[in-house]
Amino acid sequence: MKKLLSLVGLVMMLTACSPYSLVNSETYNDANLAEYSTFRIVTPDMGQLPPGMEMVTYYNIAAAIREQMAERGFTESPTSPLLVNIAVTTQRQIETEPLMPAGYFPYNGPYYPYYMWPRFNYGPYWNPAYYSNAQVITGIYKEGVLTMDMVNIDTKTPLFSASVSTIIDGGGDGYQDLKGITDAVQTLFSKFPVPLLPQYRNNK
Repeated sequence: MKKLLSLVGLVMMLTACSPYSLVNSETYNDANLAEYSTFRIVTPDMGQLPPGMEMVTYYNIAAAIREQMAERGFTESPTSPLLVNIAVTTQRQIETEPLMPAGYFPYNGPYYPYYMWPRFNYGPYWNPAYYSNAQVITGIYKEGVLTMDMVNIDTKTPLFSASVSTIIDGGGDGYQDLKGITDAVQTLFSKFPVPLLPQYRNNK
């Protein structure tokens, strides 16, 4: 009986574990994200989709982000100063190295997150000094890491960044389905500085 209970407990513990890992979660410029009441999500017409990403995957990621923001009391607005930018790494990067190659900063390439809205648009506030953990992050990025930046688009000020692995299905070329992306984005927001509204806390 004890063995059976132990087995059941082990199964429950394994099934409760998320297959998605939070790579990093950082707030920048002493930002108080609770001061914002609205947000908007990057759209393909602001740049272009990461290589291999289809529109359905973009819509699934956007929907999952939209849900997380709404459950924290934010309202989506096309005129919001709070832009949610997304990126995906497209190839494996094993070695630790500087975040950006000299002379090519900022860079969108296969070994770094491919941003829909290039980070150089963040303006003068975007520089490696705000990302002190950049050396570590490049060492553990793998194919399919989803990165989310939040930036004040009016002042071009980076506010928050988080990354989660992996949204590639089984390490292949295809992305996770809607359920997988929803779970990954939930992990992406797991250390977001604005908490869920009380009515949503018991559902997570």
